[in-house]
Amino acid sequence: MSTTTPGASSTAPVSNAVNPVGKDDTGLDVVTGAFSYSGGAIARDLQLAGRRVRTLTGHPERGSDRTDIEVRPLDFDDPTGLSKSLDGATTLFNTYWVRFARGGVDHALAVENSRTLFQAAKRAGVRKIIHVSILHPSADSPYPYFRGKALVERALAESGLAYASLRPSVLFDERGVLLNNMAWLLRRLPIFGVGGRGSYRVRPTHVDDLARLALEAVTWPNDRIVDAVGPERPTFVELIEQIRDAVGSRARIVHVPAPVLLGMSKVLGAVMRDVLLTADEYRSMAEGLADSDAPTTGAVRVSDWLANHGNTLGTRYANELELHFRRQASRAAV
Repeated sequence: MSTTTPGASSTAPVSNAVNPVGKDDTGLDVVTGAFSYSGGAIARDLQLAGRRVRTLTGHPERGSDRTDIEVRPLDFDDPTGLSKSLDGATTLFNTYWVRFARGGVDHALAVENSRTLFQAAKRAGVRKIIHVSILHPSADSPYPYFRGKALVERALAESGLAYASLRPSVLFDERGVLLNNMAWLLRRLPIFGVGGRGSYRVRPTHVDDLARLALEAVTWPNDRIVDAVGPERPTFVELIEQIRDAVGSRARIVHVPAPVLLGMSKVLGAVMRDVLLTADEYRSMAEGLADSDAPTTGAVRVSDWLANHGNTLGTRYANELELHFRRQASRAAV
């Protein structure tokens, strides 16, 4: 097994097969968060490929009506239970992470939880881990999100298991939060603020392209770290203009200093009882961390997708705190 150094990026051959270990393949794979966003797309494609799927999830209620996926708790406080939940699996597809710190859960804890998960996978005899990371992770980053992602990649490389780490930035489809909520705001506000000149670029990736790449990664013969990026690189302001045109908005796009943008986001977040944009998210994007020069791994063009989904995009607001924190707190209080 050869190990790619975390921080590097490489391309990989394409294969439609999903059979990483030949005669040792159990036919069962585990996906963290199979009822959520990227995990849901991966689980669907695994089933279409004839795989049995088990999920580790902190939101079991989302799959209460599902009989096609076996549900186990994603309980980091029970490493023995985690190992048992991973027992019999050939591949672990890991999408676990936290967007921002809240309620005692921060990026440092997410790193430790990831280590616990990788160790549990090794004890359970999992053959390979396909991990969803982020563009430009760095242990020296000033941003906890990117610093934490780098430490998780390091832990993955040190686990002794075969692995592939996929690095997207902005993911999109009908269930995506970022593009949907920008469209929701553009539908309702007379002005839309963009920090600075908005000339920083992004490489949006359709979640189906990420899922396809995740299944291909199972067959890669060596450990790989790959930038999972789409075919287009619009500037941020170009992306906003594309969303505005797609939904038929007449909002005026205005360029504002970063403190003004973050203040506006905080006020709107208070109104919506949500976190629209963190300071680290804005600053990292403005520094180019959502962009990559790597060859495209995806086929779906964000401009085409927006043009085809403008009628429905942003018609409903997606509240991330409600989705990931308040429902969990409500269950704990029962």
